[in-house]
Amino acid sequence: MASATKVGIVVKNKMDKSVVVAVERLVRHPLYKRSFKKTSTFMAHDGENRCKVGDRVKIIEARPLSRRKRWRVVEILYTPAGIDVTADNAAPAAKS
Repeated sequence: MASATKVGIVVKNKMDKSVVVAVERLVRHPLYKRSFKKTSTFMAHDGENRCKVGDRVKIIEARPLSRRKRWRVVEILYTPAGIDVTADNAAPAAKS
């Protein structure tokens, strides 16, 4: 059985080794047939504290890590500031 994966945006990262990820999905109203967005939040484990608020991340279902954490961050797909998150000394480029 494959683990479930979701893609969302980090909305909180104040905790140690944990982030809150908001995942949006499109839902169709059963009577009026209009589509609208619903947002769910998931607490995910970020062992290296690499995620920042605004990052688009992929999370995967995991064993229970705490009372509310059942997801793990697999990878950071996009960082809005354009900072390289893989480098140890991640710093934005200086303007000349």
